[in-house]
Amino acid sequence: MKNKSRKASKLTNVAVKSASIIISSLIIITLILVMPIISYTDKKTKVTENISIVTFFKRWKPLVDIEGELTSHSVSDINTDIVTPDFTDGLDLPQIIEGQYTVLFLGFDEEGLNHDVNWIFQFDIAKASLHVLQIPRDTFMGADGAYANVSTGKFNSVYSHNSSGGSPIQSVVNAVQDNFGIPIDAYVTTNCYDIVDMVNLIGGIPITLEQEMMYEADKRIPAGYSVLSGEQAEWFVRYRRTFTDEGDIGRVKNQRKFLAAAMSKMMNIIEDEGRTKFYSYLREIYNNKYILTDMSIEDISKIADLASTIDMENVSVYLLPGEGADYYPPDYVYASDNPPPSVWSVHKEAALDMINEYFRPYQLDMGEYNSALTELVTDYLNTSNDNASDNLKDIQNGEQKTNMLDDYSDE
Repeated sequence: MKNKSRKASKLTNVAVKSASIIISSLIIITLILVMPIISYTDKKTKVTENISIVTFFKRWKPLVDIEGELTSHSVSDINTDIVTPDFTDGLDLPQIIEGQYTVLFLGFDEEGLNHDVNWIFQFDIAKASLHVLQIPRDTFMGADGAYANVSTGKFNSVYSHNSSGGSPIQSVVNAVQDNFGIPIDAYVTTNCYDIVDMVNLIGGIPITLEQEMMYEADKRIPAGYSVLSGEQAEWFVRYRRTFTDEGDIGRVKNQRKFLAAAMSKMMNIIEDEGRTKFYSYLREIYNNKYILTDMSIEDISKIADLASTIDMENVSVYLLPGEGADYYPPDYVYASDNPPPSVWSVHKEAALDMINEYFRPYQLDMGEYNSALTELVTDYLNTSNDNASDNLKDIQNGEQKTNMLDDYSDE
């Protein structure tokens, strides 16, 4: 009996010692992980600080090396009546202007050269609202090659033209900041075929159509309620077949339906499946490189959290004011089979009025002399698109003012 007691006592002592060692090791590891032992320099702000291993991995940006880090950008026209020294929006993000966070989103074609989807998402953090600016791919950017390819003059060529001499994405950001006066905090890019994988990952996008959409003869989306598969989602955002009067502008307006449906899906995931599941989707999108971005997974999570708190009626989408026009490049030679490029000529005054009101909430108003925007047409023939805006709640309720899905016939 005594031997058994001694053995039991020894086993207990061993167990206690082992547990003590394990607990001590965990405490030491935890302390190491949270201790500020890594010297970290932010590439944008150039500020160096000591951070923990945990913080380092949260700030790690494994996708930034492909497109590159944006150069730091300072703003001198901040409205100091609003942004006082003690002004804070309560969100810890690397922002150019306190109170707002602005993301440039580019959607590329199959070759990854032309960015045919160009959206600026500006989160007004202090006011819990989101404004989205749609820049048509054909927006005229001048004939001097300062931003776009001289042969087309179109915004969607800024990336491949790369006039900055640095990274192509920096050239696009420079064009946005110089022409529209909107400071860009971060970027997100994706390719049309990555939309397929992302939509399939989250189980599709519910949407309701008034009539059938025919992308091609064998590629149709039925009228009524549908859950778009990844492939159908790609058809939807690229669809322009029956927008004969407005072409790409019709497609731009139509894409608002997809944006409303996608944001509604995001909120439903959080509500029905929980934030943990939602973050797992974000991480998989991030890890599979369905997007390229200079944001860390922590930054994306913070923005996603913010977006989930914004009511749909406080998310408004705006089209860059302008009208269609023909552009005659310097090297253009007329021929019946060689029509001049069709571009979107910006209405500069209307564009700046809209940008000042909705996309520069914490800056002084920008005048025409501060913007590099070029008007190809000054004698306007069409001003109907100068106020083409919608909020996502109206779109979701089928009350979109700029609805382009009126005819899906074969004609």
